Amino acid sequence: MRILFAGGGTAGHINPALAIAGYVKERQPDAEILYVGKTGGMEERLVPQAGFEFKGISVQGFSRKISPKGLKDNIITVKKAITAGKDSKKIISEFKPDICVGTGGYVSGPVLRAAAKMGIPTIIHEQNAFPGVTNKMLAKHADRVMLAMPAARKHFKGSCKFTDTGNPVRGAILTADKEASRKELGLDERPVILSFGGSLGARIVNESLADIIARSAKDGKYQHIHAYGQYGKWFPDLLKEKGADPEAAKNLDIREYINNMPTCLAAADVVIARSGAITISEIEVKGKPSILIPSPNVAENHQFHNAMSLVEQNAAVMIEEKDLTPQKLTEEIDKLASDPERLREYSANAKKMAVDDATKRIYSVIIEVMSKKNS
Repeated sequence: MRILFAGGGTAGHINPALAIAGYVKERQPDAEILYVGKTGGMEERLVPQAGFEFKGISVQGFSRKISPKGLKDNIITVKKAITAGKDSKKIISEFKPDICVGTGGYVSGPVLRAAAKMGIPTIIHEQNAFPGVTNKMLAKHADRVMLAMPAARKHFKGSCKFTDTGNPVRGAILTADKEASRKELGLDERPVILSFGGSLGARIVNESLADIIARSAKDGKYQHIHAYGQYGKWFPDLLKEKGADPEAAKNLDIREYINNMPTCLAAADVVIARSGAITISEIEVKGKPSILIPSPNVAENHQFHNAMSLVEQNAAVMIEEKDLTPQKLTEEIDKLASDPERLREYSANAKKMAVDDATKRIYSVIIEVMSKKNS
């Protein structure tokens, strides 16, 4: 079996591809896998680290700015698209894949289009409730469209063959136990609040959480695990300005990055986070009540739609960034954390939405599409 993966730009496109590729290798160790991504993109580093061959093509998205610079950028985009199409065809011709799998991002466009024109089976995986531009364009050429969230279905036009697969979730997330995790982290029976705004950090999320974290340092009501991110190194000083010492308060675990997320997520009673696709999937499989703060700075505002998929099932609270204040967030945390019945309801509803065998489902689609094409 020879599989070509294409996708990139963000971890949300890269990690699902790597998870699928890893599962394929578990099932078929002799499978040959090639990952095509953007030259200079984060996938150029992450894919070889995961042990897979990488080839890069030069591509970029269209600028939406109506300006001389925007026009110039779009001319470059068109030129790169032409070159990327030719490069994709060459890579495909040399690798001779049995199937091509696209996981989104601009780079998957020319690769999947070239593969479809060459008669190679193609499937795409959409991680979000509101699909990206590239996947919407590719859907009409794909043999199968795999959806992480059923809500995405209504945003595709034309006749597409869909399969609901969910998002691949790390095995360590699936198996982490709540009580064992709390014991490992030295936590007691008080409510545990887990909060983060992404690896870089989100200033408004950090600022909005500072009041309640500082309050907990004094009254000990909650136990907090909070990651302030790469650009939030000022956060501990902000807590000190508010009269709290994060190093002295034993109920606070304040750090730049959470490198043991499976343990921290399992231990949490309430999660406060952005609503990226993988975060949503992890919240669902662990059945965690959540307060979601969608980032407005993403394509197609897809984080809003991701959050709404949980809100509509009475599994989460959403606060849009334009409405976010320290007082509002504190009120919502207090209301949710102090209501055991609501916590149980949110947990059960989130769990109902979970797909804990996504990689297995996706692997089955790969085998099915390949078999039909070869029959």
